[in-house]
Amino acid sequence: MTELLERVIARLKTLSSSEQDAIATMILEELEDERLWNESFARSPDLLAQLAAEAMAEHRAGKTQELDPETL
Repeated sequence: MTELLERVIARLKTLSSSEQDAIATMILEELEDERLWNESFARSPDLLAQLAAEAMAEHRAGKTQELDPETL
């Protein structure tokens, strides 16, 4: 276990049980989400590469526009 993780766990031990459970739930959900993304990408590397190539071709052809967060 890394030193940083040990510090985090020591700090978590000072929290209430409900706070510890809430943070543990968030961490477990994040780890599961990461696992699902990794599985998804592993199953379709060719599709992902094809989509990236199409996006770059559209960009080079001037069919894209810069994203403006203010207009979302």
